[in-house]
Amino acid sequence: MASDHTPRTAVVTGAGSRRGIGRATAHALAAAGYHIAVLDLDKEAAEDTAREVAARHGVQASGLAADVTDADAVDAAITRTEAGLPPIGALVNNAGITSPTRFLDVTPTEWDKIFEVNVRGSYLVTHRVAAGMAERGFGRIVFLSSVSAERGGGVFGGVAYSAAKAALLGFAKALARELGPAGVTVNSVAPGLIDTDITQGKLGEDRKAAMIADIPVRRIGSVDDVADVIAFLSRPESGYLTGVTYDVNGGSHLH
Repeated sequence: MASDHTPRTAVVTGAGSRRGIGRATAHALAAAGYHIAVLDLDKEAAEDTAREVAARHGVQASGLAADVTDADAVDAAITRTEAGLPPIGALVNNAGITSPTRFLDVTPTEWDKIFEVNVRGSYLVTHRVAAGMAERGFGRIVFLSSVSAERGGGVFGGVAYSAAKAALLGFAKALARELGPAGVTVNSVAPGLIDTDITQGKLGEDRKAAMIADIPVRRIGSVDDVADVIAFLSRPESGYLTGVTYDVNGGSHLH
């Protein structure tokens, strides 16, 4: 991984899903030399990802159950990670939930839930690991935002989702300013339409064809398209990139 060959661990949240961006990212970071800690609500899924990553890449990997909205659960999972793996050098805030609910139909409960997972979850995990990164003088933090945050919904995310994912963009930029002097970079990735479990089965063939026709590269993105960018941002050599949002959307949203 590193030009400095320092053993480091990457924490990836929400990486249990078999066809998700999180699992693909865990593989990409392991291929780059990071040891991996997978945090997911589903303990068995997290452990499955960890086993798969360790077997394929020959790195250390652990799968831990953690509700990212629960400060104690986050603290316990990171404490176990710190005890069992090399120092944390990268964090990918991938855990999130979407909601297509129209604004006039969104209940306060649903609104709060979208912000709890996407924003509070990212805050709790980042807050728990950032101090150690700063002390060690090295860190790579990546937030998973969405094209919905930039263009105002229109794919799968309604207003609540778009607002929460937009909050992460501001979070990342402000944190990049604060942590830059300590050697910690903070960036965002904003995927467009990606072929995951979330999108699978939700698109009729006609709508799918119409959406692809509107994408300059004429295809839906893969999880690897996103994971490769995250791995790039997590390299030691990417230390002069911070506060940046990388759009991974095949050209469907240009600005």
